[in-house]
Amino acid sequence: MDQKKIDRINELARLAKQRELTEAEQAERAVLRREYIDAYTANLRATLDNTVIVRPDGTRESLKGKK
Repeated sequence: MDQKKIDRINELARLAKQRELTEAEQAERAVLRREYIDAYTANLRATLDNTVIVRPDGTRESLKGKK
């Protein structure tokens, strides 16, 4: 997600505090929020996939996701 989209999310949040958003603005905000959440989740998942637990005996174990 690029910085322009994050700035737009913040701009819409400020507008929502000042006045009620139009339907088009609400739809745009929902789309941008979903895209942000998906990007955040993908980044977190990639980080956890590359995380390794090192046990006291020296063995290494990767984290396994819940299914």
